[in-house]
Amino acid sequence: MLFPKKVKFRKWQTKRRNLKKARIATRGATVAFGSFGLKAEKIGRITSNQIEAARKVASKSVGKTGRIWIRIFPDRPYTAKPAEMGMGKGKGDPSGYVAEVKPGTVIFEIDGVSDAEAKEALRKAGAKISVKTKVISR
Repeated sequence: MLFPKKVKFRKWQTKRRNLKKARIATRGATVAFGSFGLKAEKIGRITSNQIEAARKVASKSVGKTGRIWIRIFPDRPYTAKPAEMGMGKGKGDPSGYVAEVKPGTVIFEIDGVSDAEAKEALRKAGAKISVKTKVISR
């Protein structure tokens, strides 16, 4: 699983987001390394567990010949309170890390396999992620 080596602040503020004004990504919006990419179509947060599950399924279907690039990194901590805990008594403890994704961000890239294999691997990887995705080519 991906997580930062060191963090300056344990807990971040929530950062409210207006879904009507979802800004389109300008950085990381093009396929730079591979020939096919998995692009986010909606705004959302992708946990490190989801990134790892998608990476596993994509690398298994690509095999030894293909190469996979992960273009996002989960650096934002999220907190959770224990089950059956009452309201109040402060903020919960950090329970993991997420990557914030804007519409248009390229999440994964694949190269070194045929077009059909790359599209199928990215389709399977997109099923593991909580954001609506689309397969794009260079």
